[in-house]
Amino acid sequence: MTVWDDLVGQDRVQEQLGAAARDADALVTAHSAGEPVPTGSKMTHAWLFTGPPGSGRSTAARAFAAALQCTSPDRALGGAPGCGFCDGCHTSLIGTHADVEVVRTDLLSIGVKETRELVRRAQLSPAVGRWQVIVLEDADRLTEGAGNVLLKAVEEPAPRTVWLLCAPSLEDVLPTIRSRCRHLTLRTPPVDAVADVLIRRDGIDPERAASAARATQGHIGRARRLATDERARSRRAAVLKLPLRVEDIGGCLKAAQELIDTATDDAKQVSEEVDVKETEEMKAALGAAAGGRLPRGTAGVMKELEDRQKRRKTRTQRDSLDLALTDLTGFYRDVLAIQLGSGIAIANADAQDALDRIARSSTPERTLRRIEAVIACRRALDRNVAPLLAVEAMTMALRAG
Repeated sequence: MTVWDDLVGQDRVQEQLGAAARDADALVTAHSAGEPVPTGSKMTHAWLFTGPPGSGRSTAARAFAAALQCTSPDRALGGAPGCGFCDGCHTSLIGTHADVEVVRTDLLSIGVKETRELVRRAQLSPAVGRWQVIVLEDADRLTEGAGNVLLKAVEEPAPRTVWLLCAPSLEDVLPTIRSRCRHLTLRTPPVDAVADVLIRRDGIDPERAASAARATQGHIGRARRLATDERARSRRAAVLKLPLRVEDIGGCLKAAQELIDTATDDAKQVSEEVDVKETEEMKAALGAAAGGRLPRGTAGVMKELEDRQKRRKTRTQRDSLDLALTDLTGFYRDVLAIQLGSGIAIANADAQDALDRIARSSTPERTLRRIEAVIACRRALDRNVAPLLAVEAMTMALRAG
């Protein structure tokens, strides 16, 4: 099993990264031996991975990081870096390699303070590996100030440091940063390839794997969650019933409230356990005895932790809402396919009766307007519109068509 096995349906990207890893290996070997650095190298100090959600941006970045740290003896015999078995590959993939820093955020943004710490680390020489690798999974969440801090590090990198940035699209990254990165675009993996991975790697029943892959349209992470989590399947089934519940104003308002309540419950479930653990660990670190008072001067630290937890809960709620809106968009996409007789595969085959009913009772023009209403709701949430107001406006628009 090589480091590339989890990179589904991205043969071209895998080929490019493999070539770069081989050239990176040659660069380090030449430097260590005091030999001239090879010319025409495909390796560079900064990479930008873009692609739609579920395409495997972060998976590609982590696989490349592992290949750069590969210590397999087969390399000396012409083997490609990225064996997947050596200590360098294994520790990079599981997140314990001393020279691979994987940064992901559960907050709404990445600020200047966190970015400065990354830049400081990037200036260090590798401790045990061949490269110092910084994987920034949410480069699109950098604030403008944080982006300017990162720019300096990307412009003047340390000799053995590699930045791997991930974002949905080029437009989500500052032009000054993306112009200094080598760009790789990932595509949505084929549904069949995703189903095969679920069967082969996760041992999921073939029928369920195929259904989950089809329902999520090739989004690997969502497909795995849908195939293994009964609660996720129930939540999705409830969302797909929403188009049948907006026939009157009362139904619209009730459906909107239930959607918000579900997202809030999801956020609470995800964050509650983590929040309690973080709070107890912080109190212990500050010297508070069990059940006792905090030392003087530590109230600010606890307030900062509470603010962070609140922002994380907001992010989780928005992510849950966005997932529901994505499922709703897929529903109306299937309705449109039926109305136009396009013959393309239906993603939500388990909701065929509801699809047929909506398709018969409306027109393609109305379906397009409904899709636009869902997209408008997602944009409103991105602009920090109150979630309930945004969802209520959407459900009223779905009723009107």
